[in-house]
Amino acid sequence: MGAVKTKRMPRAVREQQMLDAAVQTFGQRGYMAASMDDIAELAGVSKPLVYLYLNSKDDLFTACIRREAKALTAAVRAGVHLELPADRRLWEGLLAFFTHTARHPDGWSVLHLQARTRGETFAAEVTAMRMEIVTFVTQLIADAAREAHRDPDLPDKEVAGLAEALVGAAESLATWANATPGVTARQAAATLMNFAWAGLGDLMAGRAWSPPSA
Repeated sequence: MGAVKTKRMPRAVREQQMLDAAVQTFGQRGYMAASMDDIAELAGVSKPLVYLYLNSKDDLFTACIRREAKALTAAVRAGVHLELPADRRLWEGLLAFFTHTARHPDGWSVLHLQARTRGETFAAEVTAMRMEIVTFVTQLIADAAREAHRDPDLPDKEVAGLAEALVGAAESLATWANATPGVTARQAAATLMNFAWAGLGDLMAGRAWSPPSA
C-alpha cells in the first residue's frame, strides 16, 4: 500500500499559525531569549519551514510587529462610531484600545516593550503605528472642539499635544493594567476617561487652566 496523503494546510493559514507562536514567544520571553526552535515547536512545524516562510528571526519579528500593529489600529478605528457625541467617541476609542490590549497581551508586549528596544528598524515600525493612532485621536479632539465652539478654536499644536499626551497615557496604562490582576479593560478605559475628559470637558467649554505668571 502507498503512503496515505494528508491534506496540506494553506500557506496563509500556516504562516498565521507561525506568527501566533512567534508573538507568544517574543511577547513572553523577549526578542533575545526567543529562539526559532521554540517558535517552531510551539507552531507544530519544523524550524526549516519557519525559515522557508519567514526568512530570518528579524523578518519574523518584523512580521509580528506589522500584524499586531495593524490589528490594534483596526480595533481602535472600528470601535469608534462617528455619529455619537464627542465624549462617547473618545470613550469608545479608549475602550476599544484597552479591550484589544487586554485580549492580546503578548501582542501588546511585542509592540510596546520589545520592538522599541531592539533597534531602529523595529522601533520605526511601531512609530508608524503610533502615529496613525495619534492622528486618529487628534481628529477626535479637533472634532470635539469644533462641536463645542462651532469652529476649531483650539490651536493645532495644542490639539496635537493633547493627542500625544492621551496616547502616551493609554500606552502606559495598558501595560500597567495587563500586569495588574483584576483590572479590566473597562476599568482602565474609565480611569483614563475620568482623568482626561474632566480636563478636556473644561477646555471645550472655554475654561482652560493657565499657569501662574512668573
